[in-house]
Amino acid sequence: MKKKGPGHHHTHQISHPLEKQVPKLCGGDIELGNFVFGLNHTQETGSEASRALLREIPGLSAPNDFFWSSEGRSSFCQIPGAGAEWGSPSNVQDGGRTWLPTNGGCVYIDLNHLELCLPEVRSAYDYVAAWHAMLASARRALEQANARLPSEQAIHVLVNNSDGLGQSYGSHLNILMTRQAWDTMFHRKLHHLLFLAAFQASSIILTGQGKVGSENGTPPVDFQLSQRADFFETLVGPQTTFQRPLVNSRDEALCGQAYGQPHTDKPVKEFARLHCIFFDSTLCQVATLLKVGLMQMICAMLEAGHLNADLVLEDPVEAVKLWSHDPSLQTRARTVSGKAITAIELQWLFLNEVQTFAQYGGLEGIVPRFADLLRLWEDTLAKLEARDFVALIPRLDWVLKRSLLQRAMSQSPELTWTSPEIKHLDHLYSSLNPSDGLWWEMQKSGLLEQPVPQTQIDRFETNPPPDTRAWTRAMALRLIEQSSGELTYMNWDCLKFRHQRKPLRGISHTLALNNPLNHTKAETEEKFCRAKTLEEELEALGAELSHATPAHPLKGTGIDIRWGDSHPSRFPAPWTNPVWIGSTISSGRTHYSGGYPSRGFASLPTREGNTSLPKEGEDHDPT
Repeated sequence: MKKKGPGHHHTHQISHPLEKQVPKLCGGDIELGNFVFGLNHTQETGSEASRALLREIPGLSAPNDFFWSSEGRSSFCQIPGAGAEWGSPSNVQDGGRTWLPTNGGCVYIDLNHLELCLPEVRSAYDYVAAWHAMLASARRALEQANARLPSEQAIHVLVNNSDGLGQSYGSHLNILMTRQAWDTMFHRKLHHLLFLAAFQASSIILTGQGKVGSENGTPPVDFQLSQRADFFETLVGPQTTFQRPLVNSRDEALCGQAYGQPHTDKPVKEFARLHCIFFDSTLCQVATLLKVGLMQMICAMLEAGHLNADLVLEDPVEAVKLWSHDPSLQTRARTVSGKAITAIELQWLFLNEVQTFAQYGGLEGIVPRFADLLRLWEDTLAKLEARDFVALIPRLDWVLKRSLLQRAMSQSPELTWTSPEIKHLDHLYSSLNPSDGLWWEMQKSGLLEQPVPQTQIDRFETNPPPDTRAWTRAMALRLIEQSSGELTYMNWDCLKFRHQRKPLRGISHTLALNNPLNHTKAETEEKFCRAKTLEEELEALGAELSHATPAHPLKGTGIDIRWGDSHPSRFPAPWTNPVWIGSTISSGRTHYSGGYPSRGFASLPTREGNTSLPKEGEDHDPT
């Protein structure tokens, strides 16, 4: 049943033909907090932790995915098998990208954080499955890496976005859009961008993980809804690690064209990627479903020009902080029309708009299972409005976390919101360690809602999504893994393979995967079955053949490889920007190094050795 918010009326109908819409393909790049407890030095430990984890994840890498240095082992690297092949820990940016033949995603190290990049998927339900499948892989890597350590040392991994000491790192969501809609939002019609910003700001009541305390100079608070809210300082911009914007304007489609170059190829003319850095890392399945599914529907509305400008906020950057700092959900922010409105009321208005849009057929073929998502959205808002938090514990991370912390304080009356023990539990909520992760204990208890079955999650651990280009990417990687050749270049929309066996030695095949909606299992499985060799398969897929092989395979690519230099090489080339729409948790250029040692809780991020901010045009964090 629809609920009309205050002053609600529809001011816009669909203004563009619906055939200009594209399915809302999505993905994510998610950065994890990682550190080592028990090392006998005072330096940050994110370098050792991330490398030890990456070593345990099998996959393929290309030369464009590495940093090189002649320094060899770090002077303080004390973890077996976690040397400094990619350069000294304080200098490393993106490197070691490992592509996964299992599901078509990838993992890599982003500023000493392990980053998980999901394969492209079409539905929010598949996104949840792929996300938890990648977390399962990360947990296995954690267990294997810790098994190699002395008993007094342990790697810890947190699926969060803030260290509690003023540093943040991201969980980025990527959504496929038409080039026309993207250009309209960022270059022509400001109210489209403000509509998106208002939706995102009010959505934290559904998508926040929750956090004890405040950061980044914001007013003190016991507990807030969002881990990221304190770090947003501007409305729009391409940057991800400083002066973070509510709406990120990075224009990098990963559909056949390099970042920052003219849109000449057809896929890039047709497609764009909305690179959203706003959301928290969510673990509850319902919260993640709502985060992804609602963004898919809002983006579909923007493509069709169906939006109500009355929902635009006067100051969305201020509103997100105000709403985040009030778990009672009573705080109001002003719209441009002067109305004071709560986040719940604004979400009701957005729901009404999407329901109307769905009645026009605007979501058919664009957002899978949109009717289920709409029902879930409506029911969750009704429970929030009724303050039925008990019913929301199985659904929303911030509600679940706050309930666990309140229970701890009720059992130990000497504890308060400012107690180190409570902040420690705040971090442990998202710990991947089997022995102390609070969320996973709740999951094992069976108390959490799981609309995505475990069988679907298990399938994504070993299989790619069948309905995107990720399927062909994974299958090609499996063939290459069994071949005698060399993967010389790899990105989300392209791979290059150089043959080492006669009579094709020195010859390269380049396979373009420019259209993320093509190269599906239905389109290419038969070709994989018919081909007897990798060469035949690449040719059947339309890979281009090239005979000339430069002395250095990366010469002329924009990548600066300084062999034998004492500094790690830098990758200013566009393809080192990770993920297309697959989730990767992005970095705030921070490192886990210390914190709460008396409680056995290892080090938290510092900026030592990495204090300089990137200049404009040098921030190549793809997430």
